[in-house]
Amino acid sequence: MEQLLHYTWKHKLLPLKELRTTDGRLVEVVDVGLHNQNAGPDFFNAKVKIDDTLWVGNVEIHQRSSDWYLHGHEHDARYNNVVLHVVAEADREVQTASGLWLPQLVITVPETVVTSYRELLATDMYPPCYRIIPDLSRLTVHSWMAALQTERLEQKTQAIVQRVEHCNGSWEDAYFTTLARNFGFGINGDAFEQWAQYVPLNAVGKHRDDLFQIEAIFMGQAGLLTLDAIPARYHDAALQEGYFNKLKNEYAYLAHKFSLTPMNASAWRFLRLRPQNFPHVRISQLANLYYERRAGLSALLECESLDQLRQLLSTHVTPYWETHYTFGSESTKSTKNISASSMNLLIINTAVPMLFAVGRHRQKDELCDRAFDFLEQLGAERNHIITMWKECGLEVSTAGESQALIQLKKEYCDRKDCLRCRIGFEYLKRK
Repeated sequence: MEQLLHYTWKHKLLPLKELRTTDGRLVEVVDVGLHNQNAGPDFFNAKVKIDDTLWVGNVEIHQRSSDWYLHGHEHDARYNNVVLHVVAEADREVQTASGLWLPQLVITVPETVVTSYRELLATDMYPPCYRIIPDLSRLTVHSWMAALQTERLEQKTQAIVQRVEHCNGSWEDAYFTTLARNFGFGINGDAFEQWAQYVPLNAVGKHRDDLFQIEAIFMGQAGLLTLDAIPARYHDAALQEGYFNKLKNEYAYLAHKFSLTPMNASAWRFLRLRPQNFPHVRISQLANLYYERRAGLSALLECESLDQLRQLLSTHVTPYWETHYTFGSESTKSTKNISASSMNLLIINTAVPMLFAVGRHRQKDELCDRAFDFLEQLGAERNHIITMWKECGLEVSTAGESQALIQLKKEYCDRKDCLRCRIGFEYLKRK
């Protein structure tokens, strides 16, 4: 109910009759203020006229007045600038830490809003607002999709900034980590990010002209150069072929030289994983990308078209992996290039967020604009989330739109956060 009170105040769904404080003073809401999602008062910089005095300050909202004391606000100086306490039930007077007795306004949530909100929470169909989606105006949909797309990029930017901090301020290392994570294509994403943090790029850079040594460090740091990491049925074949032992011996030399410690191979997942996504294949592709100097941030920032991006991120495996998916298990020969669909995912989840994040960091709007342009030029992703929205009546044609709808489901629908959703707003305002 307190969330609905926030919603009622935010959208000024107030009674048409005169508003008065609990002690009878006339109230006029000039500006509800800015909704605060973090600690502190619920709305900042509101403008409220009480009798003949205009107050500019914060507004706090509770179900009951006594919740003010339940939450300890009477001892918290952050609440000294509250100018109005909005409640559904006024069961006592409230006082700030500075000793000020606050005016209180009792409001009720419109019954239509309560009914519609209960429908959203109780509906078995997914998403619960599916009934009104076909009737939404193009302007409503377009503006909300644009906001969600930006929100998703902001969220990915935060993750990249955290990687930069973890990499001691190195954007180059953070880019490699982001690229590696997305080579996991979901299932092994966490393992690839962990692996990237085990790869000492400064050390690898000293052997950058030797692809075999790069692959030895990459495979070794992944924990894949031990017999325990190979299924028992492939042990004999792996040893007889010789490539496994060559990599293992080279890694032993390099690990001693650079004091390397590998990650635990148990982090890698193989169950229900397509062979082309096996970590051995993806690591070999990354080794080639690094060897050909196409895994650097400066090269990414120079790309001004999708064709340039695709050329930059195109890669293949080393010769041994053309006929293998794991050590000792021979397969039909294939260069194992990055598929078109996988390439699009790399662009969407690696290149675009990195351009946006660097653009924000360096205050270069052209990089941010380029990120948005790439999303508009790419076709929509194909997954169960996008299929669901299409079945509800939403048109999805670009990657920008599909990213927006993924954000909508994960950050709003899954969390039942309908009160912050613009589609939820359209649903709740129905009569």
